[in-house]
Amino acid sequence: MQDIVKKLDLFEYIEKFYTFFSRKKPLYIEGDTARHLKYINELSKIDFKAPKGVCDLDENLIHLKKMGTLKLYEIYEFIKIVNYFAYLKKLNLEGLLQEWLGGIDIPREIDEIRGFFDEKGELRSDIDEEFLSVENQLAKNRENLKLSLRRIMDSSKISPYLVDRQIHYINDEESILVRGGFNHVLKGSVIARSSSGFFYVLPESVKKLKDKEAEFLSKKEEIKHRYEKLISKIFFKYLKFLRYINREFDRFDHYQARVFFSKTFDYQFLLPSKNKDIIIKDFKHPAINDPKPITVEFKKKILFITGVNAGGKTMLLKSILSSVFLSKYLIPMSIDAANSKVGSFKKIVAILDDPQNVKNDISTFAGRVGEFGKLFGINDAIVGVDEIELGTDSDEAAALFKVVLEELIKKDIKIIVTTHHKRLSSMMASLDEVELYAALYDEKNRVPTYEFLKGTIGKSYAFETAFRYGIPVGIVQKAKELYGKEEKNLNDLIQKNIELELELKEKNKRLSVELDRVEKEKDALKELKHKSQEEIDRVVNSYEMKYKELIGEVKKIAKQKDTKDIHRSLNKIDKIKKDIKIKKVSPKEDIKAGDSVKYGNIKGVVLSVKKDEALVDCDGVKMRVPLGKLKKSTVLKKKKKLNTNIKVQKPQSSSIKIDLHGLRAEEAIEKLDKFLSDALITGYDEVLISHGIGTGKLAYAVKEFLKRHPKIKSFEDAPIGLGGYGATLVKL
Repeated sequence: MQDIVKKLDLFEYIEKFYTFFSRKKPLYIEGDTARHLKYINELSKIDFKAPKGVCDLDENLIHLKKMGTLKLYEIYEFIKIVNYFAYLKKLNLEGLLQEWLGGIDIPREIDEIRGFFDEKGELRSDIDEEFLSVENQLAKNRENLKLSLRRIMDSSKISPYLVDRQIHYINDEESILVRGGFNHVLKGSVIARSSSGFFYVLPESVKKLKDKEAEFLSKKEEIKHRYEKLISKIFFKYLKFLRYINREFDRFDHYQARVFFSKTFDYQFLLPSKNKDIIIKDFKHPAINDPKPITVEFKKKILFITGVNAGGKTMLLKSILSSVFLSKYLIPMSIDAANSKVGSFKKIVAILDDPQNVKNDISTFAGRVGEFGKLFGINDAIVGVDEIELGTDSDEAAALFKVVLEELIKKDIKIIVTTHHKRLSSMMASLDEVELYAALYDEKNRVPTYEFLKGTIGKSYAFETAFRYGIPVGIVQKAKELYGKEEKNLNDLIQKNIELELELKEKNKRLSVELDRVEKEKDALKELKHKSQEEIDRVVNSYEMKYKELIGEVKKIAKQKDTKDIHRSLNKIDKIKKDIKIKKVSPKEDIKAGDSVKYGNIKGVVLSVKKDEALVDCDGVKMRVPLGKLKKSTVLKKKKKLNTNIKVQKPQSSSIKIDLHGLRAEEAIEKLDKFLSDALITGYDEVLISHGIGTGKLAYAVKEFLKRHPKIKSFEDAPIGLGGYGATLVKL
């Protein structure tokens, strides 16, 4: 793994990621990647503290298995893990996290051992009376030692020999610094000499206290050892639990490191897909400062990247492989994850470096061919090859690598190739399983743009690059003349093709903007129609309620009045009913079919007039409007059509029903997506999706897809006669 990380320029990025772990471990998380991401997403919503650093405990577990005794500091490493899980269990967890962490039961004896230690990992003084007594005696002895030294320094006899009045620690021994001749007034041992020739002396009276301290420390170590044996015995009893919680801590450590790494740098997770298609939106390679975001679509078997030297071809290749690598190991990255997708591959192969090895008599070309030979023995892989024609005659290489790549297409491998070889590129371009991307060059400013154009072969711009990097203009001009007219014509043809592709791309962009505008206007009209109908319904309901209220009042009166009063009240109610009917608004203008009209700020054309209402077409949305609310307008000018060859055609055959029985979820969703697009273009308002009941997986996938579809108004289980739970009725 280290090799691929370095080749893709991800070493510093991965090292930075590792700093978020509590302890170092392999990048890969065993198990279902999609399920792991669910845990990570749930954890990212919780405010929690990251765990402290913990040592690797595999050897300690082996030692315990052999009934060995751990040191207190080794025991405390286990206690740190138990303490952290106890902390997590107190958080307000829900869903998968609650199910997982709530199910971890800490044995009572292990829980009691947690109370033996303070926050520094030392045994608590009050763990038992004997230990507390020794601690108190040690503290008292140390105080006596300091007082003894102070008394000696305050003595008038020793005062002339003192260099200073500080207590000095030499090899953990308390001492005083004195001049020569001190032995006439002070008994003690010289334990060191200063650079100035003075003496560090341990007075005899203090030495006795130090000996006493050693006795107390020895007793303290005896008590500690007793607890080490006691706790190790309990740990042996719960060895399975310790193995389990050690393993679960590593799992949680994987999750928390990814959560905090993602939040710290605002990175996103991209879950690898079973589909091998690669769609990357706005990926930023971490090795580049302030990079241009990369967007690429690679659905076929081979991607050929051509174009200008130093234009970003190699970095595009590395970016594709890097996004696959980071997705595979569930490492967050800078990418638009919502609009990106990468496949899951067992192997990621990068053929990037010059394989020449003089020691082993391997040439550049021989090494490159050897690396290609290995590809015939692998499957389920994505391969990146930089400068495929490296190290041999370009025409021979074109023929060889065309055949090699054609054979590799038959395997379960996706290949990304960068090359300047126009012959090989043109030979491969005719194959259905090959996609082309060209690195672009700014002719005006004579610099690469670090952008890419899909569907074409790019020029190398070798002469322009040579000039940009300091080759004199005269030499470059001679090289151009030597290059030949035919090759120049080929380059001119390639450049013309690039320009046409860019022009078409710009037209597509303008068309997309116009289509978005039309869609927004349609949505606004539908919303206005909906609100108008709601207002009408509200007024009608209000009047009906008033009428019912009056009827109720009359019935109450009828119980207390005679027959004549009842008739009079009912007549009054009938009059009120007539008064509260919605008054029809008579048209102020003579409006007829074909007239251009305005309804508020919305313009449209009258299709037909019926009584006091008109059917109006407003940019494809038909709505009935009271004539009194319409005003004649100037004739709507037809919008100038964009000069483009792209057309949205109505499907030749379409249906309001689709049957997805027997399909896998991915196939069903792909088929459903096209079906809905055809239905929308055809103008259907309602369609029926038949998926059956079965295990429920297909029905679940369909409904999840419908939730995310921007053009779905609503959906529900179909009526019994149309399939019931085995079908879904969708409103568009």
